[in-house]
Amino acid sequence: MQILTFDGKDEGLKHQMARLLVDAFREHWADAWETFEDGLAEVEEMCEAERICLVAAGDGKLLGMIGGIPEYDGKVWELHPLAVLPAFHGRGIGRALVLDFEEQVRRRGGLTVMLGTDDQDGMTSLSDVDLYEDLWGKIRAIRNLKRHPYEFYQKMGYIITGVVPDANGIGKPDILMSKRVGE
Repeated sequence: MQILTFDGKDEGLKHQMARLLVDAFREHWADAWETFEDGLAEVEEMCEAERICLVAAGDGKLLGMIGGIPEYDGKVWELHPLAVLPAFHGRGIGRALVLDFEEQVRRRGGLTVMLGTDDQDGMTSLSDVDLYEDLWGKIRAIRNLKRHPYEFYQKMGYIITGVVPDANGIGKPDILMSKRVGE
């Protein structure tokens, strides 16, 4: 497997990336990128000059992708999105993409990587509860009910730094996570 910077020039790869976004998020985040055109628009944004766009490829096939958006004058980068072909989950591709992304952020002078990982489908104990009551108690007691990706990010050293209650509708929060990557 190789991780490469993607500049947006390879139309075939761009189309594979758009399809990956639609397919990878369909099960639990159906409204993320509903159509191929939605995915293609996201890939186009990922290729903007100030952003980071990386792909993982093996045997001439796209395996995964990661993007990043600079914020706070480049001191903070939002990791958005990360997608790996479902058939290749658990093989270290997401981990390798995140590690490479963090190195790219460091090289650009970034200090922190942040991300939001929505819970729209009752995947954690933060779903379908009133987070306006004892928010931090609920965060401390978070449980993963259906393989929500927040645990993947915790294993990568990210911590929950907040929650946006009802970000995706009543009882459907966005879980905010961050990691210091620079000095």
